Amino acid sequence: MKRRTFLQLSLPALAALELPACTRTVGYVEPQTLPLVLHNGKVFYKGKWQILDVGIDSAGQLRLGNQLRGIEAINVSGKIVSPGFVDVLADNAIDPESTYDTFEKYKVTDGVTTALQMHGGSADCGEYYRRFSKLPHLINFGVSTFVMAIRGQAGNVNTRKRLIEKNLDEGALGVSHSLEYQPTPFAEVLEYAKLARKYDRPLFLHLRYSSREQELDGVDEAVRYAKESGAHVHIDHLHSTGGTFHMESALDRIRTANGEGLSITTCVYPYSYWATYLYNRRFDAGWQQRYGISFNDLRVVGSSERLTPQSFAHYRKSSTLVAVPEGVMPLEKTVDVALKEPFCMIGSDGGIQFEARANCHPRGAACFSTAIRHAMEIKMPLETIIEKMTTLPASLVKPGMKGRGLIEDGAIADLTVFDPANIRGNATVENPNQFSSGIDLVLVNGKIAFKDKKLIAKNGMAIRSR
Repeated sequence: MKRRTFLQLSLPALAALELPACTRTVGYVEPQTLPLVLHNGKVFYKGKWQILDVGIDSAGQLRLGNQLRGIEAINVSGKIVSPGFVDVLADNAIDPESTYDTFEKYKVTDGVTTALQMHGGSADCGEYYRRFSKLPHLINFGVSTFVMAIRGQAGNVNTRKRLIEKNLDEGALGVSHSLEYQPTPFAEVLEYAKLARKYDRPLFLHLRYSSREQELDGVDEAVRYAKESGAHVHIDHLHSTGGTFHMESALDRIRTANGEGLSITTCVYPYSYWATYLYNRRFDAGWQQRYGISFNDLRVVGSSERLTPQSFAHYRKSSTLVAVPEGVMPLEKTVDVALKEPFCMIGSDGGIQFEARANCHPRGAACFSTAIRHAMEIKMPLETIIEKMTTLPASLVKPGMKGRGLIEDGAIADLTVFDPANIRGNATVENPNQFSSGIDLVLVNGKIAFKDKKLIAKNGMAIRSR
């Protein structure tokens, strides 16, 4: 064979043999190895359900893709990978320094990664953040300005306004007031709403009325605050205060207001009964007629005790929480109707603060798992109820919740992984201190906080608006 012929035949073959080495060395990037990767989870991403790997980088941020490499890898096949649940109506008002650890335990085991006390909060948010930021936390935490407490401390409106503004300057997430429990003149509350607007924070309101005859007056009042102040108004637990008897009309008022350019949201918890303390105004004379119940219908939460006229009088002098019967707020006429609206989200209005068999509504331990189970039972798309527990509540708190409540590259790695076949709340009136089922894994700021029914790392941080 002639030399030229040999070269013509051999060179292409040699080039082909060298090609893989050439393509690897020119422009090749070794795949990044992440600290943690969740493999094969079901994720609602870019408007559709996908099977994806969700990675967490060294900065505690999300990285999404396929065949990601991790130092630690967890197979979550068949499970939902969701943004961590955000509870804007968490409640840990009773001696929080000694109860917060129990409170956070029953939140994280229900899939909550951020618990914000926007129903009440603190009368001194700056001091609250200074004190609590020194403590280890299972989940993220934050508080609003507690107007009820401030009104108890300061005797005139101008002093109250100065204290509220001080709280907002120091990072309070909003302004919160309960008009049913502490009736306050409209003009005074409007001043507080204007402060909320000045700082671009929400005004959270427990409405003034809960009776059949007057509840819609409370909704109209909330609309007036939004209109006359320009503030975003959030109505707490509409199905128990404002929409119990006339939910369709209450929602129509909010829908109309939003259509006119106002900004109003609301929340519900997935239970057909409420609970509150016997000393509250709800149990003033005439409560049997207002709610269609009697002494024996009232249950002491955390026990099997039902009240009598004698025990009612005794407990009325104490801070005892009682629950009304199931069905007082029929789900199909209240919660289910409200959840159809894009401005309605889930909020617990609760928290477990003591061990064991706490005198706390079971929603404090099981609100979010119960909400998912109920949503699936009424055929609500899973992505819809997840949005109402993550993205929507996170959007109320600016800028403190930026990067949370969503799944996208670069978002903060607050995640909840749950089994849709098994998720459910187990807490009951008799025994609220029970973990939810189906919550397999919870990450807070990129670290595992709960896994395989065990509490792991405390990596929560303060959420504040500054």
